Amino acid sequence: MRIAAWCAALALWAWQSHAEAIRVVLEVSPPHQTYDQQQVGGLTTDVVRELLSHAKLTGDFEVFPWARAFNIAKTTPNVLIYNMARTPERENDFVWIGPVARYKFGFVKLADRKDIQLHSVTDAKKFVVGTQRDDFTADWLTAQGFARQGALQLQPDIIETWRMLVNGKIDLMIDDPHAVDDMLQRFQLRRNDIEFSLFIPELAQTTWIALAKNSDPELVKRLQQAHEKVVQGAAYRRVMAYPDQPLASK
Repeated sequence: MRIAAWCAALALWAWQSHAEAIRVVLEVSPPHQTYDQQQVGGLTTDVVRELLSHAKLTGDFEVFPWARAFNIAKTTPNVLIYNMARTPERENDFVWIGPVARYKFGFVKLADRKDIQLHSVTDAKKFVVGTQRDDFTADWLTAQGFARQGALQLQPDIIETWRMLVNGKIDLMIDDPHAVDDMLQRFQLRRNDIEFSLFIPELAQTTWIALAKNSDPELVKRLQQAHEKVVQGAAYRRVMAYPDQPLASK
């Protein structure tokens, strides 16, 4: 047993000594990306760690507001970013490694705001809507004319958007119904304290892992090959099953 344990430890040491580090940037967006006691976690973070393991890489995870994480990844070669919507505006700025999660989005309001009744996206323009700076939802809302009508407020991250909603500084925000539980707990709300007023089919997304366009081709190939292995794993299948099946089910 001692010999077996020694061999296992030696194998781990050998793997670690040959594993290269890669910079990874992300925003906090529970339950997919969490940051607790200076530890990065979450459902898609687990998938990314598995990806790096298959690629014999270690990740130096750095948490930023979304706009900063996005700009770092866009302008710096060999920096990995994940849970990013693959939009036409971003297509040529990144190399796309593979899908990592699925989302559906809708307008969220506080349940006691009985004055907010949405039957269409146009109805939402009567109210102030919050989302995150440089997020794809901000691009979509801008394209729909929300910014022109003064109905759009941009925050550095989703925590601040929720804070604005809870404090009555905005009327609506955009989120995924599965992703709200951590925010409800953070702001001491119950599920029936909020309502999804209108879902937005155009915003349903499969999000991706990506690198800047001018990243090392060998690194890109290595990560893409690792992604082919990741898709066979239980963590990946569980994340990608949503929204057809709740992520919380086990």
